[in-house]
Amino acid sequence: MASLILAHDLGTTGNKATLYDAEGRLVASAFDAYETQHLGQNRVEQDPHDWWRAVVDSTRRLLTEASARDIACVSFSGQMMGCVAVDGRGEALRPAIIWADQRAQAQADLLAERVGPERVYESTGHRLGPSYSIEKIMWVRDQEPEVYARATCFLQAKDYAVMRLTGACATDYSDASGTNAFDLRARGWSDEILEAAGIERALLPEPRPSTAVVGEVLPGPAEACGLRVGTPVVIGGGDGSCAAVGAGSVAEGTAYNYIGSSSWIALATREPFLHPEHRTVTFCHLVPDRYMPAGTTQAAGACYQWFRNMLCQEEMRAAKAEGIDVYDFLNAVAATVPPGCEGLIFLPYLMGERSPHWNPHARGAFIGLTPNHTKAHLCRAVLEGVALNLRLVLDLFRGHGGPDTAARYAAPPNGMRIDAMRVIGGGAKGELWRQIMADAYGVPVLAPAHLEEATSLGAAVAGGVGVGLFRDFSVAEDLAATAVRHTPRASYEALLPVFRLAYEGLVEVFEGLG
Repeated sequence: MASLILAHDLGTTGNKATLYDAEGRLVASAFDAYETQHLGQNRVEQDPHDWWRAVVDSTRRLLTEASARDIACVSFSGQMMGCVAVDGRGEALRPAIIWADQRAQAQADLLAERVGPERVYESTGHRLGPSYSIEKIMWVRDQEPEVYARATCFLQAKDYAVMRLTGACATDYSDASGTNAFDLRARGWSDEILEAAGIERALLPEPRPSTAVVGEVLPGPAEACGLRVGTPVVIGGGDGSCAAVGAGSVAEGTAYNYIGSSSWIALATREPFLHPEHRTVTFCHLVPDRYMPAGTTQAAGACYQWFRNMLCQEEMRAAKAEGIDVYDFLNAVAATVPPGCEGLIFLPYLMGERSPHWNPHARGAFIGLTPNHTKAHLCRAVLEGVALNLRLVLDLFRGHGGPDTAARYAAPPNGMRIDAMRVIGGGAKGELWRQIMADAYGVPVLAPAHLEEATSLGAAVAGGVGVGLFRDFSVAEDLAATAVRHTPRASYEALLPVFRLAYEGLVEVFEGLG
């Protein structure tokens, strides 16, 4: 009996393919990178053919570790909020407009006029904005009418790969919930928003549960990938929702924190979480009766990477000479500095900010520098700045922000109790950063054994449930069991209002910088 799950995670930098067995154990993994085109004027694209090449090549490499007849299903995770126009044969008609692209502001403004920001947020759980798929589809219609006329469906990254494998035009609830056109409660496309957008419903794929078997591997793709013809294909989910399952955040009220280039905090809830100031967003969870409220900080690991690249050439050489990872080297340096960095604060807004500020003009800043501060202080301040901004995000869900909270951080009445934080992602590998987060959040931080495989594990669980290898999503709680626990040791409560006020005091400065 086939007992292996092949999961693909089509991320922004590449595709991570993994094999899991029926016990949820990681058997093998492979990674294929692809390029991102930054075209200027906030335009960011990728070639869908590169995604498919990565799926084919990684599948073939993994099948050197297992037989095709052992594959019980193929399942997917992928980057969200994209726009892939395909024709009736499933061929991509233009490069994919990915999540980071901001070109469709005029289309977002039009929807704001026709529907209204409040109505869109109430229905979809998301603010209107050019990041989302429906605005990007509108842009294609308005700016590339010849492409729009030939398109038969607009897809997300994982959905394109599924179509190449099976011919099916489908998506799942979690990816659909990141389009700005999906009614969260009805779990279907919003006729009101589609009518206002002027987009035909027939151009959007059928939303299905993440565990749905949407087709079987066709002969041509089977030959290309080395798979068995007829292998079931489970639709899977968007990367954020898959990460929730891979982190073990499936029971109501459980929370997780992904730490990569960006970072987000998300929860599993039974109802959408709508903040009165629209400071958070809500996706559909992979679990059928769950939602995934989330708040994202734009630059997390990206801040640490910037610090490394700009200020740490000497440390990079030293780490290389010692044969250790440069971040391990920097963490050891930062650990020599006490919490609070002796009065130094870093605002981690190198790329503007989403939650909690939603301010594209925000900038990064070191505040409080004195002659006594060293590079070690700067290093720790970067780690603390990211953690403190995530604490502000966490407090949006808790329903409070402390006595100095400004009116723009009005607390929702339905605050949540969060007793622990699961952490995943490459940025969560550093023990020091995990401890800083535990101290900043004021709750234990729990790290599973496989920090960087959580997203593919979530896709694998969806696949396993879809074909009956796993009983239900509760299996994720066992598969993502805690390997390391960090309990709070220090307190940042006194520093938090200062951190918040530092941003508030610079808002007009940021706007003046353009």
